[in-house]
Amino acid sequence: MTKETKSLRKQADKAERAARASTDAEASESMLALAKAFRSQAEVIKAKKNTDKKRR
Repeated sequence: MTKETKSLRKQADKAERAARASTDAEASESMLALAKAFRSQAEVIKAKKNTDKKRR
């Protein structure tokens, strides 16, 4: 795992913890959406790197 994907996954974990700790439903939903976006970005980067490796 690259530094960038690792960082995005850590941010997703933090956003999920913040969502669980929040008492505001709207804020919690926003944090969960943010976590999902971070994980999606990490997956895209990982897939792109794997595709680049296969081409070599």
